[in-house]
Order: sequence, then structure tokens, then C-alpha cells
Amino acid sequence: MNKKMQCNTADLADGFTYTAHSGCMGTPDNSLESITVGAQQGAQIVEIDLRFAPDGTPVLSHDKPKGNEVSLEQAFATVAKYDALRVNVDVKECTEQLAQVYEIAKKHGIEDRIFFTGLFEEDIQTAKKSCPTVPYWLNMDVRPALLQTEKYLQSLVEKVKNCGALGINMNKNNATEKLVAVFRQNNLGISLWTCNTTDEIRFALSLCPDNITTRRPDLLKSVLK
Repeated sequence: MNKKMQCNTADLADGFTYTAHSGCMGTPDNSLESITVGAQQGAQIVEIDLRFAPDGTPVLSHDKPKGNEVSLEQAFATVAKYDALRVNVDVKECTEQLAQVYEIAKKHGIEDRIFFTGLFEEDIQTAKKSCPTVPYWLNMDVRPALLQTEKYLQSLVEKVKNCGALGINMNKNNATEKLVAVFRQNNLGISLWTCNTTDEIRFALSLCPDNITTRRPDLLKSVLK
């Protein structure tokens, strides 16, 4: 195996997690089954996509709702059945309606188990105003050609810090060992998506991020072993 694809699990970040992507293990995307299967596979986190129906109801959907979506209420009720299971709420529409997310989570006793992804710099103020206590990761379009330059890496760090985010949520293909190291030095996290093959998982693990999102949590568990 290529040395760059090797990972000593002892080098993984403290509190390393893996997230079961919506539709994990061949289940329908944004379904209650996906949440259940992700939890059963041992994922510490499950991902859902958030949009709002025409009447303002928060629902699970990657694209514009068609009217047959699972409600956020149903999703959080399912999550509440599993002790300590956390939820990555991938925000596809950042509006003041986001305030409903915290209220529904609180209703089901999981308000301390949710966080947001899908937020770009322009979304942060709305998210903070709507859900001031919900933590979030910043999505950012990085410039791969500059990821080996210290000045550019520090500019990314400053952007994340200025936004008050936990770290950066990014495509695995743009991640580098140096990027992860610089973020770790600044007490910021790196979450990588979406790693679905053994080689993709091995590569992501070799970078030692804080989280990996995958549709194949079974493969990730197998690699970790």
C-alpha cells in the first residue's frame, strides 16, 4: 500500500468521529431508515439535508421539496431514540426559519446534539441570529493550488475564526496533510466528505481529520480495525 495511504489510528484527532451520510448503506436519501441504519452501524453522527416546505415546515430534502418529504420533527424523534447520536444538519436554505430547528431539537431533548454544516460566510449572520447556541462548521471553496502556501492557509484559518465556526467542512479531494496540521495547530477542526470507497477512506484517514462523512460506515469501521 502507498505510504501516503497508510494511517496509524493512534494519530487520529482526539474525539475523531465518522458521520453516516444521508442515504448510507443504500437506504433512501433523507429517510428515517437512513438515520436508523447509520446509528446501527455505529456512526456517532448522522447527516440530514434541511429545506423548508412552502408552508414553512422544516423537512429533509436535498433539493426543492416536492411534498412527500420526512419532516424534521420525525427525524429528530428518531434520533432521540439513540443515546448520544448527533445530527449534522446540512443547511440547504439559510433563512430565519432556521430558528425552528433548535426549537424542535429542544422538544425532543437533543438540542445539545445538533450542529450545522452547509453554511458559507454569507450565511453566518442569519444562522447566528436564528440559532445562536447551535455550533456550525464553515463550508468554503478553497483554491487547491495554494494549499501548500503558509499565507493562504493562514487566511483560511482567519476566515474560520472570524466566522466563529468549529472548523471547515470540505471535499476530501481538496484536503492536504499540511492544511489539517495548520488547522489543528489553531484548534480548528477539519471534516471531510464524502468518502465511499476503501481507497477514499484510507486516504482521508491518512490525513488525520476530525471527522469523515461516508455512505459506507461499514467500510470505514473495517478500515479502522
